[in-house]
Amino acid sequence: MKLPLNKWTKIILATVCFAIAIIGFMIKLPSSFRHFDKELHSLFYFLAAAFLNLLFTNKKIAGHLFIFGSLYLFGVAIEYAQAYSNKLLHVRIHGRYDQEDVQSNLRGLIAFSILWIIGVAFLSVYNKRTLKEGVNNGE
Repeated sequence: MKLPLNKWTKIILATVCFAIAIIGFMIKLPSSFRHFDKELHSLFYFLAAAFLNLLFTNKKIAGHLFIFGSLYLFGVAIEYAQAYSNKLLHVRIHGRYDQEDVQSNLRGLIAFSILWIIGVAFLSVYNKRTLKEGVNNGE
């Protein structure tokens, strides 16, 4: 699926979304959401991977792998930033570095990757079959 946006619009859109995400990850969750912290991490990274893949990859595996790796590193960096912000500001804005959060981020990325691979494989087979049927019908 190709979105009708130019390259710079996509970059600006992604940058704004990630600026909002950084702020969101640096602020402590309200107590009503803390019981779902790991699930929220998985969901965010699943949706972020879907958003970026739809925006940039055009079904290319190299692009998908780049996004996967970048989001994983982003998740690790956010965890370190949370821990560092507590030391730097001497105010407890957020918790500590949490390896379980990083693992939850990875689960969300893997879940999306599985769906992405299945979807791309299905579309590839479908397009080949449609092309072959078109050639056989003389189109």
